[in-house]
Amino acid sequence: MKSDIHAIRLTPSLTQDAFQAFFEALEHPAALCDAHLHLLTTNSAFDGLCGARVSPGQDLATVLKEIAGEVPPDGDHRDVEVTLSSGQQVTLTLSRRGDTVAVVARNLAQAAAVGSLAAAGRAIVKHAEVEQTLLELGREVAGSASEEELVAVVARGVKALFPGRSFCVRIADQRTLQLTSLYAEGRLADGASDVMVFKRVAAEKTNLHVSTLPPERVKVIDDEVPLMFQGTSRSLCAPLVASGQLFGVINIEYPEGMQADLVDDNHLLIQLANQVAVGIRNAKLIDELTFVRKYLEELLEHANALILVASRERRIVVFNKNISQLTGLRRDEVLGQDLINFIPENERMRVQRVVAASLRGEQVSNFETRLVGAGGREVRVSFATSAVLTARGDVEGVIAIGQDLTVVKELEKRIIQAEKLASLGQLAASVVHEINNPMTAVATYADALLQRNVLNPKADPADQDKLRKIIDNSNRILRFTRDLVSYARPADDKPEKVDLHKLLDMAVSFCDHVLHQHKVAVEREYGEIPQVLAVRGNLVQVFVNLITNACHAMQPGGVVKLSTRVEGNDVRMEVADTGTGIKADHLEKIFEPFFTTKPDGKGTGLGLSIVQGIVEKHGGVIKVYSALGVGTRFSIRLPLPE
Repeated sequence: MKSDIHAIRLTPSLTQDAFQAFFEALEHPAALCDAHLHLLTTNSAFDGLCGARVSPGQDLATVLKEIAGEVPPDGDHRDVEVTLSSGQQVTLTLSRRGDTVAVVARNLAQAAAVGSLAAAGRAIVKHAEVEQTLLELGREVAGSASEEELVAVVARGVKALFPGRSFCVRIADQRTLQLTSLYAEGRLADGASDVMVFKRVAAEKTNLHVSTLPPERVKVIDDEVPLMFQGTSRSLCAPLVASGQLFGVINIEYPEGMQADLVDDNHLLIQLANQVAVGIRNAKLIDELTFVRKYLEELLEHANALILVASRERRIVVFNKNISQLTGLRRDEVLGQDLINFIPENERMRVQRVVAASLRGEQVSNFETRLVGAGGREVRVSFATSAVLTARGDVEGVIAIGQDLTVVKELEKRIIQAEKLASLGQLAASVVHEINNPMTAVATYADALLQRNVLNPKADPADQDKLRKIIDNSNRILRFTRDLVSYARPADDKPEKVDLHKLLDMAVSFCDHVLHQHKVAVEREYGEIPQVLAVRGNLVQVFVNLITNACHAMQPGGVVKLSTRVEGNDVRMEVADTGTGIKADHLEKIFEPFFTTKPDGKGTGLGLSIVQGIVEKHGGVIKVYSALGVGTRFSIRLPLPE
């Protein structure tokens, strides 16, 4: 009986100590060589055969030469009688081919021992290769950037562990168990991949509760798993289960006529499935955490509120879009900076107390402060603060959610101004009554005296000038009281259909003396427009006011341009001049009551405010466009009648 002595190559997972322990357990001679037949290690029986301890690194041919004499030349062989240390006689046949020396023992007991050593070596090598493949597979699964890449990694691992088999890897969503990925090697039968099928015993071993699985997607059976591929005869199946959740299934099938150890393969498949399932679970958890984190970041970034988060050291870690737009500061300018750096000095002590209270777990509501924005500009804000906690409940920072108080403060100013105007409106009636009667008498008597003085040839011209000034100033006071009443009194007139072109022409005729006085021309650019519902007298007042203001803003030779046209569902009217224009910082204020750019005594500041009120009562909008040195244009839009 013959048996070959095989050389076994070390793999990274098999250490020399492991082999030494294995060899020492054998009662027959054993030695381990590298690829060049240099001895790496030997057991005691082998050393006994040689008669002394064999040193690592020696050439196997040299050792055999010492034991059996000369090694035969290349292509030849020779028999050698050898007595083992145990006293047993064996016949060794040494044959040589190139640098390889083979030893054949013609002794039943020795042959069996050598054969056992070879079988054990092959088993160790196979186990090492499997462990190495699983180790590399685990690393690649953990490093997969997508589910598609993960499936490709698993497919390569299955092909390496089960060569020549048909297989199918299916991955499903752990919640709905709807297939998300599928990879198959072999010819699948029709509909074979629609439902995941595996044995009940496999589910029990992985602690999978089959009662929670949807029957339309998963089928758990007690019999053999049906074949999925054409031309196969036997099958193995393992569910991918981790933490009690099903992530998919791996099916292995054997072509007809293939011989295989189903028990060993099933054990290996379960080992593979467990490792893959853990990798898939971790990958999906990472995907979910990444999605949730990105989703929360988007919520904070685009939330309709001012959101700021600072660490325990007051370093800013979140500075959302709204607060960035409000302050004019970019996120890269503030992230990592001390929060106090963006608080005015006289506010820092208050803010530090609020931050300290939040770090103690206290909540602070309606805390008003200021933030220093770009260029040193300060903005008023109101915040509610609370602590940011870790998973263990430790405080790691402060979150402040607030709102811009600029609009609120502006509304407060408008409310105060509205209250003042309401009081002014109530006072206007009594003021007009108390002023109009005596001033009317003053103007009337002054006019009578002027007429009499003019007819008197002996009258002093200086007296006439004084009387005219009395009349002019009296009329100015009367106009002011009328403006007050017009501003405060609600319009009771009912709207009617009016021709805007006729109203514009009427306003021009009323302003004829102003146009003549300032030597201003009028240009008309009327379009085809329908009649609109309006209070005739109120619109005439609007046009008279705008034309008069245009005349006051121009030098002699200027032009007032009147135009009309239809835009969408509105009629648009414009009064434009070629005057000096309005400063940019005045444009936002010209509709405010009592604001005027005219010299003292030349205007009350109520005209444009009255104009805006009339236009808005008609459901319209008035806007102003101006440029210094170019002119000003007032645009009025009134809705067309339905």
